[in-house]
Amino acid sequence: MDHKIKKIAKVGFGAKGLVYALTGILTLLAAFNAGGQKAGKLQVIEFLEQQSFGKIILAVLGLGLFCYAFWRFIQSIKNPEGINEDAKGSIKRVGFFISGIVYTGLGGFALWEIFNESSSSGTSKNGILSSEYGQYILIVIGAAMGIKAAYQFIKAIKGDFLDQFDLRSITDPKRRKFIKNMGYAGLVSRGIVISIIAYFFLRAGLGAFNSATTVKGTSDAFSFIQQNSSGPWLLGLVSAGLICYGIYMFSKIKYRKFK
Repeated sequence: MDHKIKKIAKVGFGAKGLVYALTGILTLLAAFNAGGQKAGKLQVIEFLEQQSFGKIILAVLGLGLFCYAFWRFIQSIKNPEGINEDAKGSIKRVGFFISGIVYTGLGGFALWEIFNESSSSGTSKNGILSSEYGQYILIVIGAAMGIKAAYQFIKAIKGDFLDQFDLRSITDPKRRKFIKNMGYAGLVSRGIVISIIAYFFLRAGLGAFNSATTVKGTSDAFSFIQQNSSGPWLLGLVSAGLICYGIYMFSKIKYRKFK
């Protein structure tokens, strides 16, 4: 594989890891009333903007997310790692393409925030529902999110996410175990959050409740978890898992195996 593509992919891993790690940290602090906030990806970008040198950080993050999107597009279109051409492989490559679109949008939002002095966080989420086929779109998105959540759990159970790592280059068994544990915890936590978001989309699309008139995202999923009687602890575990997922992405920078 071209060395430049590998570098771009690694920059992307770092950017994605940063987003997930900060999402977990902010939510973990919020779970125990220690500051922070229940944050999704967009809230993380807004948080970074408020820090010292925030616009510089956003510029670096935005470019990093574009790098990750580029890597996903390369995986989908060029298939540099030789994914099988069967139905399973085709679905996987379509998923890579959709992921590329998502992270292109997220990177674009990060760069937009640099120049947008009057960004509104109160944008209505009902726009998609007002279209003629809005409910069907939400149902399709919810079903796709549900499949994505299931895929996270399957990856964790099978442990095949470790196939992406050059484990032979990791001579320290404790480090190998650490990466393995970070991957397990991160994938399970990510699967939980995506499952809840899928539920929100399906509920809005099916119109099961009168109140289900908005599409909800990651921060709403965290609020949903917190409503449980063991909410703070459960939310703390899930957010800690997302920190683990961020660390897992950082591990890919050094140990990810490219074919």
